This record gives sequence, C-alpha cells and structure tokens, in this order.
Amino acid sequence: MPSAIAKLNVRMWSAMTRKAMSSAICSALGAPASRRRVSPAERPSGETPALPGKFGITFQLGDFLHDEPPFLFDWLFEHTLFCAIDPSERDNYVRAALRWLKPGGQYLAVNYLIPDTDGPPFGTTRDEVWQRFSPHFELVKEWVPRSYPNRTGLELMMWWRRKV
Repeated sequence: MPSAIAKLNVRMWSAMTRKAMSSAICSALGAPASRRRVSPAERPSGETPALPGKFGITFQLGDFLHDEPPFLFDWLFEHTLFCAIDPSERDNYVRAALRWLKPGGQYLAVNYLIPDTDGPPFGTTRDEVWQRFSPHFELVKEWVPRSYPNRTGLELMMWWRRKV
C-alpha cells in the first residue's frame, strides 16, 4: 500500500474520489496547482495552513508548481490539470511532478486532448505529453477512460512510473 497520495486540482474531486482515496491505507493530500488559482470561497478560513477533510484527507493551500512538497509521495493523481496550466508553465509542471514524487512513484493523469489555444483549458496532444514526461517517467499503461458525454474520445488516461 502507498504511504501517501497527492491529488492535484482539488476542485475536481467528487465525493466518490474522496471516499476511494480515504479508504486507502495511507495519507492523502489535496493540493491546488497554484495559490493564485484558488478562489476565496475555496480557501480555508483563519490562519490554518491545512484543512482536514471530511474523509480523513488533508487539503492544503500551496503552489504545486513552485513549492517544495511537505513530503515525498508514492502517487500523484490529476484530472485534466495539465491542460489548465498555461503552456509556458508546463515544464514547471513536469519538474514539480519529479519534485513531489518518490523515485519509482506513480503518476496517474487524465489528459484532455483538445486543440484550443485560448484556454484554459489549453490544447495538448498525446505527443506533447509523451515528449515532456517520457524522459523522466516510464509509461505503464494508457487507455481512454469513461468520460462526460461532451468529452467522449477527448480524454486519455496515462499511468506513469517515475524513473529511478
């Protein structure tokens, strides 16, 4: 069992995701990609840097792209976050994944493959994801996930393992 899982883009968490994450025998942390992307309504009140979640998950404000992680993670899970980041920040995203994951750690991503340039979401392709991640990660498996009707055929699930 993993000791720690980080879920990026916490606004996308469903109750089912929270329950599944909390039922794993591990610590789970929900972290937004960037402090500046968290609306005031999503911020915990007061001075508390971390907000315990309903299901034993800690939600912590931070900047995934630039902050040091609180500890190294066995898993990172993201759902269409890569496409939400300005393309000029995507190298920072890859560096952050390397910084937050243990060597041999798992990175599971739902990529939204669209051609848009006026995002967010910003367009990306499988080729771009491959070019950015394959030097540092081994692709374990990829598949087309079950999606919302308006995203059918546009999402690609990619399971990567960080190279040691």
